[in-house]
Amino acid sequence: MEVIGYFLAALVGISLGLIGSGGSILMVPILVYVFAFNPVLATSYSLFIVGSTSLVGAVNNFRKGLVGTKTALLFGLSSVTTVFITRKFIMPNIPDVLFSIGNFQVKHDLATMVLFAVLMLMASVAMIKGSRDNNINIHICSTSADTAKLLLFGVLVGLVTGFLGAGGGFLIIPALVLILKIPMKKAVGTSLLIIALNSLIGFTGDLSHIDIDWKFLAIISLISVAGIFIGGALSKKIEGHKLRKAFGWFVLVMGVYIIIKELFFT
Repeated sequence: MEVIGYFLAALVGISLGLIGSGGSILMVPILVYVFAFNPVLATSYSLFIVGSTSLVGAVNNFRKGLVGTKTALLFGLSSVTTVFITRKFIMPNIPDVLFSIGNFQVKHDLATMVLFAVLMLMASVAMIKGSRDNNINIHICSTSADTAKLLLFGVLVGLVTGFLGAGGGFLIIPALVLILKIPMKKAVGTSLLIIALNSLIGFTGDLSHIDIDWKFLAIISLISVAGIFIGGALSKKIEGHKLRKAFGWFVLVMGVYIIIKELFFT
């Protein structure tokens, strides 16, 4: 099973390198179902792995001039703050049993995986229906309405990252493209920087209350980082919208599987 996990970790990096999103939402299921971590710890480990991988990808894109640093920092102003507060103060105080329906207990682990599956379904639809237009002209927040929308999206992404350990790229990229009219390639690079900031700072919020297997994290992170370089190379040869759609269908199937497994077979 570990070999399968390592292969899937590389797939996470490949997806991030190709389309700037998608792969990170697979990391928690990989950690839970392949490596047998509990969902809460898996969200924490996912933050480090996805954050490290995205940071390497962001640096690589920055060298090519494909990162909007000011945009990333503006977006990150609200998202990073939200992630840190969520991981540091809210997550440790969530009870193991959230509520009961008759004799059925809705536990934190179950809620995490079901919500994560719903997130995967949303992400899959976004990837399947995503636009193939890569030539939108860029502008920086020209109105206060643009800025307000970006900050609001930042809070939303921060909550997704904080509670579920996903990078939120499938939310970030549409926000960058639709609100700021950033070209897709630059949106991908900028998304990677935002994901890296959110994930790594969110992970620091966990350091005081979890035990960390640094050796495991280093191995998986290195494999995922190798994947992002492969994804970056493939993006020059393969049309991104086709890969995004295929990956979207894969994520859709995985999301449905998780919901069925968690609700009916646990």
